[in-house]
Amino acid sequence: MAHDDHERLQSLWEEYRKPINTYDDPALARWISQTLGQLNGQAWRLSHPLVGLHRLLATTAHRRSLRVARLAQLPAGFPTCPHCDSPLLPLITRDVLDDGLVCETCGGSAVPFSDLPEEAREPLRQWAGTYAKIHAVAHWEETEKALHGEYEKAYQQAAEQAEDLLRELAREHLAPLLEHYPALVWEDHDECLDVRPDDVIP
Repeated sequence: MAHDDHERLQSLWEEYRKPINTYDDPALARWISQTLGQLNGQAWRLSHPLVGLHRLLATTAHRRSLRVARLAQLPAGFPTCPHCDSPLLPLITRDVLDDGLVCETCGGSAVPFSDLPEEAREPLRQWAGTYAKIHAVAHWEETEKALHGEYEKAYQQAAEQAEDLLRELAREHLAPLLEHYPALVWEDHDECLDVRPDDVIP
């Protein structure tokens, strides 16, 4: 994603946030609790509107340094992020080997890869290793492009492979994690390879 596009997207999210900024602290905490309750029990796309609502609510509470658990009863089973002390809605991305599960609220690495359930680690290790090689095509230097030739064809092939791997992530690798976390969010796009959420239908 180009820098200008990123800035425009951030401005749009701040526009979305304006009504939420008017909520008092108890109302904001209740909204977060209710949204987590709706998310509970499933794996969700990062692009899903309900996930976007949670992100707006949770990041607004984080900006206020709000302790949500003190103001509202949270759905059972949601752990706390060690970085921001918010209810953890974990996000899994293509960088899971380095980042583990990421906190949707603060963006910090909340669960290191080594702490993921044992039955999930090796399949995810293989998946992430394969994905990293494919994703790297988007960042080839000019010498690599010249070496391989027909870069546009290689780029398109990499994008198609990335779509397949994101489908695989959703179909095969999330269920073991849901045995241990009440809800989960998965990254359903790859901006570097121009893979959009609507390209990834599991």
